[in-house]
Amino acid sequence: MRVIIDTCVIIDALQSRVPFAEAAQKIFIYSANKQFEGYITAKSVTEIYYLTHRLTHSDAETRKILSKLFTLFHLLDTTSIDCRKAISSEISDYEDAIMVETAIRSEMDCIVTRNEKDYTKSSVKVHEPSAFLELLEAENNK
Repeated sequence: MRVIIDTCVIIDALQSRVPFAEAAQKIFIYSANKQFEGYITAKSVTEIYYLTHRLTHSDAETRKILSKLFTLFHLLDTTSIDCRKAISSEISDYEDAIMVETAIRSEMDCIVTRNEKDYTKSSVKVHEPSAFLELLEAENNK
């Protein structure tokens, strides 16, 4: 299964945000164990860097965290066509529309986000982290 992990889930795991961290960190473990193919967008990496750097106050430490993240998740480029298609998307949040367009172009099976309500018009399946984990566990128990 090919899955885009949204920025909020990555930050939940990295910053141990309660009550979201447990599910987010489990997603990291499942990705490391190759129980699914996890992806983050190149566009989200700058946001992850910024939010992580605000916590670490260290460029070197933040880059080390990103390097580890890149071993757990593949990177997907956000292209100009993704941005152009997102303009006319029915999804009102432009950043989320870009994520959906990137997912469509890259043939992703789903997007994992805590922000599920903003993706109601997505043509790509969207799961909250705990629901995604239940889905993975059900598939692994077959």
